[in-house]
Amino acid sequence: MLQAILIKDCQIVNERKIFDGSIFIKDGKIHDILQKENSFTTSVNYKTINAKGKILIPGVIDDQVHFREPGLIHKADIYTESKAAISGGITSYMEMPNTIPQTINQEELEKKNQLAAKKSLANYSFYIGATNHNLEELLKTDAKSVCGIKIFMGSSTGNMLVDDINVLSNIFKESPLLIAVHCEDETIIKNNIKYYRSKFGENVPINYHPLIRSELACYKSSSFAVELAKKYNSRLHLLHLSTEKEVELLDNSVPSSEKQITAEVCIHHLYFEKKDYDIYGTKIKWNPAIKSAKDKNGLLNALINNKIDVVATDHAPHTEEEKQNTYFNAPSGGPMVQHSLSAMLELYHEGKITIEKIVEKMCHAPADIFKIDKRGYIRKGYWADLVLVDINNPWEVTRDNILYKCKWSPFEGHVFNSKVSHTFVNGNLVYENGKFFEKNKGQRLVFNR
Repeated sequence: MLQAILIKDCQIVNERKIFDGSIFIKDGKIHDILQKENSFTTSVNYKTINAKGKILIPGVIDDQVHFREPGLIHKADIYTESKAAISGGITSYMEMPNTIPQTINQEELEKKNQLAAKKSLANYSFYIGATNHNLEELLKTDAKSVCGIKIFMGSSTGNMLVDDINVLSNIFKESPLLIAVHCEDETIIKNNIKYYRSKFGENVPINYHPLIRSELACYKSSSFAVELAKKYNSRLHLLHLSTEKEVELLDNSVPSSEKQITAEVCIHHLYFEKKDYDIYGTKIKWNPAIKSAKDKNGLLNALINNKIDVVATDHAPHTEEEKQNTYFNAPSGGPMVQHSLSAMLELYHEGKITIEKIVEKMCHAPADIFKIDKRGYIRKGYWADLVLVDINNPWEVTRDNILYKCKWSPFEGHVFNSKVSHTFVNGNLVYENGKFFEKNKGQRLVFNR
């Protein structure tokens, strides 16, 4: 039986407001939201958590992670990465299809869901991946139980590039659900690689990564995806935008929940910039590449003015040995789920974004644009996916407290000013000040489509 819980005397951040109150959890859901003046009586036995001095937010929903299972579990797996996510305040995630085998048919999709049901501490959903040859499988997908279709319109880890224009047109025309796209133009990238190889051979410096995977490569591919979506009235979600120029393609005239075309920015594109390659090297090699300070600032502005809808991680761990390699041999991607909320709150401490906007972009908007059932908000009757944060509790990221299976982070040595103290998933306390309670596993996400 689920234990009833009273989270008492916190500052609740929800739906663009901050107010003092308490939350009563019963049967896994938010049973009552109590403001200071409300009296509280119940005949149910319950546990009280004193949250005075802390903020309470809805659980973070990360719409783009790579947990590497099956097939790449030397880098990460569903258990280890969901555990890291929980400690960082992420209560639900959507995982990508470039595993081994690739998640490109209904059978492999169901296998992943069965794995997660046994191993994941957070709630979960899995994208089905598009190829040049699997339209029939995509059309079988149940829109109520699968987050979306993932298309790599630029090559990345796993070689799932879809480059047949007729295939792309058919997917956009016939897709039964949201299409999430990785946009980088392959021809431009190949030409750039050829040019820089002619200059440097195999030893291309890492700070040329944003010139190889360039602004033009991103914009050309993103604009093509937008063109297809408008032509076929498709539900398009642009993943990990990395350039200010791509913001031109986006609209903020209606709320995220009403948009036909939405967009995501990732933590690393808001936090790092081109000069940081000199410090971190291949540890911050991502696809699309981290680019200029102008791009970083432009993306943050677009997030604040609602042209960009969602903040995610693109959590994509590799071993440190794999990353410590020459430019062409170092894989792209890095771990992020444990530190994403703390990193965004660091931008709040720097006066660049409000807490209410962070909650909107990390909790509310993902629930809205994916139409997730009863999650993403602090509302009566919603699942009690909740996170308590000590907003003024500095802590340093060290090897000893990194929970990723790969055991490294680009944030190692960084001091964050805010720290997650408690995480609740489906009404269960699963994390408290470094201690995990793993009996209850996460649930498969359901979508109102």
